[in-house]
Amino acid sequence: MQESKIKWGIMGTGWIAQQFASDLALVSNGEALAVGSRTAGSAAEFASKYDIPRSYGSYEELVQDPDIDVIYIATPHPLHHENVRLCLDAGKAVLCEKPFTINSRELEDLVAAARERKLFLMEAMWTRFLPPIVKVREWLKEGRIGEVRLLKADFGFRSGWNPEGRLLNLQLGGGALLDAGIYPVSFASMIFGAEPDGIWSTAHIGETGVDEQFSVILSYDSGKTASLNGAIRLGLNNEAYIYGTNGHIHIPSFLNAKSATLHVDGEDTVHFNDDRKEIGYAFEAYEVGRCLAEGRLESDVIPLNESVAIMKLLDQIRGQWGLKYPSEG
Repeated sequence: MQESKIKWGIMGTGWIAQQFASDLALVSNGEALAVGSRTAGSAAEFASKYDIPRSYGSYEELVQDPDIDVIYIATPHPLHHENVRLCLDAGKAVLCEKPFTINSRELEDLVAAARERKLFLMEAMWTRFLPPIVKVREWLKEGRIGEVRLLKADFGFRSGWNPEGRLLNLQLGGGALLDAGIYPVSFASMIFGAEPDGIWSTAHIGETGVDEQFSVILSYDSGKTASLNGAIRLGLNNEAYIYGTNGHIHIPSFLNAKSATLHVDGEDTVHFNDDRKEIGYAFEAYEVGRCLAEGRLESDVIPLNESVAIMKLLDQIRGQWGLKYPSEG
């Protein structure tokens, strides 16, 4: 039996929106119906490129389309709060790019609004839904490496020097923590939970005022530890290692993982390889469609309370550096 397709609206036309639109064409339970941008020309060009039937020259017009079931938000970080509110106020379900918001206060407002209106809301942490990461969670649930004691995860890249660009602009929520660090921090939350007992962190604040790199150690009950690094001016290995009492798991390029390897003491190594055609955004889009079809208001893979706890953790980490964003006053 063919799945019914939910109708998607896409808010924003930048690089991440293009990746999502490309993958959405491969999703069995959803299809792009409309795109909205701040200019009609940009929306029309995007719609033509990705074969999307409708385009709107404002976000307000997009959210008022009565045929849209859910809107994917792909705008810059500081706009997420107002953009999600716009969608929720119009009665639309929302999938919002990470980081969900600039801080936990903004996110708590959105979660309360979604729950009050009984509308679906989810953070677009695509990593959680990739087949190798799903397989890793299965291995952990089965206890294949024993008790997990230590996690190491890094994500960093060397961006060009552009003080006006988004990555180095504090006004736009730039810096390593929100842009790169969300991946290892969310990964640690997936393994150990989002509320560690202890937080030790350090950061290099560059000349534009953003954190260009950071390191953080999180401690949990019974001495479990996560060691995380993020950077926007340093190329890192971008790997994750999960160490347990009976072995370990290695995930190369864990944020967009295409493979994972299980090493169990005294047993043959197990390799899981994903030869997907999709970039990887299709899996989170499918999850949204599944949840909407089942009448769910959130996903149990990345539930709203966890997203809030992760955002609070990010607030605490940068609080140790004395870093505030201009929009926070």
